[in-house]
Amino acid sequence: MIESVTSAALASALDGLALRQRTIASNIANVNTPGYHAKVVSFEDALAQSVQAGDGHSSASTARSLEPTLQNGNNVNLDTETLANVETVLRYQFAAQAAAGADSKMRAALRTS
Repeated sequence: MIESVTSAALASALDGLALRQRTIASNIANVNTPGYHAKVVSFEDALAQSVQAGDGHSSASTARSLEPTLQNGNNVNLDTETLANVETVLRYQFAAQAAAGADSKMRAALRTS
């Protein structure tokens, strides 16, 4: 199948957002685990550079959060994680809708040619 920069970027964004959702879920699940350090996922800068280079493919990376820790060594902030989850879900829905729209346009174009 023909892959455009847009479709590659949307697929990369969906992968990164899905990893972020899993990471947030893991952080929340460990909110009371002594010594647990939250993780953060980043992919937006790498994706932007990839799109600018005309490719659209990129990978997400996971790193330890540098937020301050509590006395038990845990640094998960439930408020921050909850807000990040809401934002990630909304971004995922938007990207999924955009990918579905691009896919349906490609199928329509292939049917008419």
